[in-house]
Amino acid sequence: MNKFKPLIVLGSVLIALSLIIPSLLVIPFSEGKAIGKLGGRINSKAPPKRSVSLSKADEAIEVSVYRSRTKRIEKVPLEEYLVGVVAAEMPAEFKEEALKAQALTARTYIVNRLLSKDTTGAPKGAEVTDTPLNQAYESEDELKKAWGMDYNKKYKKILDAVRATSGQIITYDGKPIQAQFFSTSNGYTENSEDYWSGSIPYLRSVSSPWDKNSPKFNGEMEFTVKDFENRLGVKIGTSGPIGKIIAHTAGKRVAKVDFNGKILTGKDIREKLGLMSSDFSWQRKGNMIVVTTKGYGHGVGMSQYGANGMAAEGKTYKDIVEHYYSGVQITSADSLLAMMTAKN
Repeated sequence: MNKFKPLIVLGSVLIALSLIIPSLLVIPFSEGKAIGKLGGRINSKAPPKRSVSLSKADEAIEVSVYRSRTKRIEKVPLEEYLVGVVAAEMPAEFKEEALKAQALTARTYIVNRLLSKDTTGAPKGAEVTDTPLNQAYESEDELKKAWGMDYNKKYKKILDAVRATSGQIITYDGKPIQAQFFSTSNGYTENSEDYWSGSIPYLRSVSSPWDKNSPKFNGEMEFTVKDFENRLGVKIGTSGPIGKIIAHTAGKRVAKVDFNGKILTGKDIREKLGLMSSDFSWQRKGNMIVVTTKGYGHGVGMSQYGANGMAAEGKTYKDIVEHYYSGVQITSADSLLAMMTAKN
């Protein structure tokens, strides 16, 4: 018997194992759903590990998005759509829990829209646009141009946030909510009826002190007296008071202003003057009217900078969502998504 034969056999076994084990380690990370071209490219370098498994219903849903730049409709897988929305609506530099909260609002918005078959603002054949009229959305190519060398890192961060909330939506009384959000509060959010018509029980005014650190917290705009009068359709003259604020909202924004008997709402004034917020004050400076504002956006629902401030203090995305949307629950959307899939 050859005394070296056992050594040869042992060597062969070790070589075989060295080939098999890496394959076994790789297999679990290659079974996930492809994320279109974008996911393929990321996986070719360092595939992001899923923190949760995607629901099967998620994988079957596509969103018909009207691309405002190309004037074309694109069918986008739900996960890819959500990544594009979060990337367009919130800075990738924000904390992970804030990004998860944004992913949850984005999912809730589109699920609600698909279920109700509401295509308001979208052309025929599309379910949603890629503008803030519905939800802003950016494609792979647009994100690559915007992020440059940081593309892979930022995309993975947002993808992880979307996957961490996979299959979840925000509900009130078992139904998807109108997941409104905005950039920066003045320290408080608004009751829905103070900006839009109709009182919605989960869109209540709450405190949001974290927004003071937002670069958009303070704003200022200047108008000539003539421009100011033309935009608002009022007469204030070249001296004296500009207008008398006669009411404030629960969120401490301007509710009504009296211009010599003509009453305008704070929302009217904000929109006609293009102000950052309806929390404003003004003063004359010669022939100019200087308007200062606090906050940025309509003020209803979740404040994005507030969400980031909460995340910086260690709050979870669930804490954030439950703070800004009163009395809501975070629930599984699997059955709703499966129902939509069955109807398609």
